[in-house]
Order: sequence, then C-alpha cells, then structure tokens
Amino acid sequence: MSVLSCLPYGVGHADEGICLQLQIGPYRILLDCGLITLESLAGDESAPVDFAFCTHADPDHGRSLLELHHRWPHLPIYCSAATADLLPLNWPDVSLPNGAEFCQRLPWRHSVELAPGLTAQLWPAGHLPGAACVSITYATDDQTYSVFYTGDFFLSNSRLADGLPLDELRGLKPDALIVEGTQGTARYPHRRQQENRLADQLNQVLAAGHNVLLPVPLIGLGQELLMLLRSHHHFTGKDVTVWVDGWVAEACDIYLELLPHLPSNVQNFARHQPLFWDDRILPRIQRLPQPLPEEPGHPTIVIGYQNADLSPLARWGDRPWRIFLPDELANSVVNAGLDHDDAHYQATLAWLEHLSDEFEQGQAYLETYLLSTHSDGAGTTQLIHNLRPHHVLFVHGSPNFLADLASLEDLQSRYKLHLPSARQTVELPTSDTFLQPAPPDTVFEGEVADTEDDGIILNLPPEIRDDSRWSRLADTGVVQIRWQGNDLIVRGVSQQSLMRQANVPATLNASVQCCFNCIHWQQPRCNNPASPMHNFPVAAEGYCPEFAFKTGSQADVG
Repeated sequence: MSVLSCLPYGVGHADEGICLQLQIGPYRILLDCGLITLESLAGDESAPVDFAFCTHADPDHGRSLLELHHRWPHLPIYCSAATADLLPLNWPDVSLPNGAEFCQRLPWRHSVELAPGLTAQLWPAGHLPGAACVSITYATDDQTYSVFYTGDFFLSNSRLADGLPLDELRGLKPDALIVEGTQGTARYPHRRQQENRLADQLNQVLAAGHNVLLPVPLIGLGQELLMLLRSHHHFTGKDVTVWVDGWVAEACDIYLELLPHLPSNVQNFARHQPLFWDDRILPRIQRLPQPLPEEPGHPTIVIGYQNADLSPLARWGDRPWRIFLPDELANSVVNAGLDHDDAHYQATLAWLEHLSDEFEQGQAYLETYLLSTHSDGAGTTQLIHNLRPHHVLFVHGSPNFLADLASLEDLQSRYKLHLPSARQTVELPTSDTFLQPAPPDTVFEGEVADTEDDGIILNLPPEIRDDSRWSRLADTGVVQIRWQGNDLIVRGVSQQSLMRQANVPATLNASVQCCFNCIHWQQPRCNNPASPMHNFPVAAEGYCPEFAFKTGSQADVG
C-alpha cells in the first residue's frame, strides 16, 4: 500500500466539481465533495473514506456533502464554522435552519487529532468567508508525511474575506501541495485596482443614463459587489437604488449571521450602518419586489442570480440596461462551445439569448469586468515557492490553464509537478530517486515570411488549431500584436472585447474624460506604462489618473 497518493473523483474541469481521495498512511480522506452525484465513489454499507473535509461552500466543492452524509451518516465531515452556515444554500429544498449540523466545525490554526498519528489544521484561504486550506499530517516513529490542500484561495484581502496568511505558512515544506490553478498563468492588477476600475465603469454607465444588471453566483461575488457599492466613494451618499433578487438576498441574510467571522473592518462598518438592507442611507440596498414595479427608478443597479432567468429584469422600465458579466463567465458564454458541460454558463447563455431583440434594438448591452476571487498565476507561484513542497498537483480549472502552470520552467526545475485526471491515482513517493514526469509540450514552432505587398504571413502548425483555445481566437479573427523586448507578442481579441467597442454609448462624446477618448487606449487595452491598468483590457467608459485627450485625427480614429 502506498503511504501517500491521491485518487481524484473530479478535478474541477468544466462542471465536474472537485472531489479528491487522499491516501496518507493507513487513512483515506476525502477532500471536498463537489460531484454532481456520488456514483463514482466506491463503497456499500461502509464508507469509501475515513474522514471528509469541505474547504468552502461553493457548489463545485460541497454540493454532494448532504448526499454523502445521508449515505454514510457516521462518516466524520469537517469544515470551518462559516462554511457550515453557508453550505445549506446548496440544497434550497431542504430545511437546515442551523446550518449543516452534520459537519463538525473546526477552529482556525488549531491542530486537531483525527486518529492515532493523524492530525489536521485549517488555515483561512481568502476567496470566501469561511474558505479554508487544509494541512494534513500523518506521523510514524520513523517519518512524518504531510499534505497541504488549498481549496480555492486568494492572497489579497477582499471586501468580506481576509486573504490567505502567506507569512504564517512560509517554509511549511509539505510532501505534497494540491493547489487550484483556476487562473492559469494570467496576471491581474491588485484587487483594489480591480474594484476601482469596476466602480469607474458602473459610475460612467449610470451617468450615461443606463441601468445596470449584475448576474452573480449565490455566494461570494454578489455580496462583494454590495459592499463595494456601499463603501466606494463613487457611490457613498449617491441617490442610487440597488435591488437584490431573492436568491442572492437569502445568501446575504446568512452573511449577516456570519458577522463575527468577517474581517474586523466589516464588523466596525456594521456598528454604524447595516451591511446590506437599508433604504435610509444612500445608496439604498433593497430586496427586489415581486411582482416588479412599473419602473425600477433611476439610477438603478440590480444584482441577480446568474442561473435564474434574468431576462425580465433587462426589460424592466424604459431605459437601456448594461449587463455586466465577470470576464471568466463572459468568455465562456460568448464561446459557449468551449464549456458546453458547465451548467452555470449554459444557464446564463439561455437567458441572454432571450434578449436578442433588446441587444439588436440598443436596449441592452453586454459589458465585462474583472473582480477576481482566485489568485492569479503570480499568486499561485508565490504560494508554491513559499510552501516549498516536494510534489505539486494542479487541479480546478481549464486543462489548458493547468498545463500552462505545469509548463513554467521556474516550477519544473524545483518541484515534481502533476496534472491529475479523474479516476487516475497519482502516487506521491518521497524518495529522492523519483523521476520528474515529462512536462507537457506547449511549445509550437512556425514560420514567418514577408509578402510582396509589404505584409507578413505567420504560418502555425495544426496543433494550434486543435487546441480548444483556438475557437476563442478564431471566432473574431482579430489579433493585437506588439513588441516586448526582442519578442513579438500575439494576443487574440475576444468577441466580448469587440462587443465592448461596438457598445460604446452615444453619450461618450469628445468632451467626456474616459478611455474611449484617451490617447493611450488601443482597443481593448491601455497602452500607457504610467497607468495602473497598463496592458490590461479596459472598457470604453473607464478612466484613470493618467487620462489624456486624443487630439485632431486621433480623436476621429477612436
């Protein structure tokens, strides 16, 4: 029997969810249970594992925990206190008024003995209130084995969750690190810059006379947006009404019960005014009434559950609606074939298709924004280098993104990297004689040739076309090319980026200080090295302190 191994039931590709069986010494431990059903888990009367952990309450990590408990009621299931309170949102038809009482609530940073020689410890992971990383250790007389599992993690502080405490974990040196790679090798601005950028976008849209619709998951992003609107200087004291639909409102009510688990600055905020429901202090935060009033009022922002049919809200009243989708969701909706198995994306795509007439008539526009709750590539590599593990297993995310991380030379030269697949056991030997698996081949060779009309032709091999990411780039056939030192960087321009350009409001004339009229804006990116948004996609309505008006022919070109 292997002392240390990992058998994935689901590794978080598309909609399969996360569910991993860790073998450490004689013990089997289930890490998360986000499968749609438990058909793939072995076991009859006896449970297939000895213990189970849930890192946080997102459906792709916890939606089958109730079924797991019903099938094997004596199986110990552990999580943080806040996660136990949020988990019932995964089962809206089941009454669990006191949270997931079948879960044992563990304290932060306290080592708990689960069985002889086996201990576990929870660390805050950022991402969501209650989200946890799990450190599991098995000690024998001869050796100690340890595994660190991140769940979904975020290094930066967000509005309602403090970031992962990296300084407390430095030099932990686990035998294996199981880490999410949702964002691949992408690099994003600091979280506060993302928030300011989104606040600028929303402020510009409201000033242009449009209302805003923000589709969100049940927990996490919607509550973060409410706190952003409550506390950002663009909206503090402004006569704006924010409506919240019933699905997201239910999650907000649970958040109010989690106040002792939220950051201290949020607790201080709550001493002076309500976190969410308030029609006295501006902006007003109210539950969306049913049936809808004849007019939503203006300016209006609506936050609604992305899996519900939100098309009636984008027809509410006489003003045009700007529908803001997070970048990740927008990419998958615009290129639905890339994630055809993901129910969340399919549900959003379905109600957006109901609005085809509104899009054609200029009564609805699609916008994208970035407000990450997962660490980017830089954060992921930073965590790995600080923990200094022996093995690194990348899970949770597009297979291409995970392969991008596993292809980083800086990681390949230091760690033993793995890309697990469902139902394929990954052995994790600690012997120094273990051979590093061959890295995935992600380098392609092509040819460049000059043409007679002073153009350039770039010939690429068929492997590029066979990659699923090609569909996204080929959908528009438009690329942006620039020099970076001696390297030529080719970047695809997505369909939603072109839609953003096409959907520039008519109110953005030459006198408006926004990216559309800035000399540094090269659709869809900012080209000013002095700007905090340099080289990142920005919307036409955006603004930063480095703004400079276009002049003469430049203003005409746009």
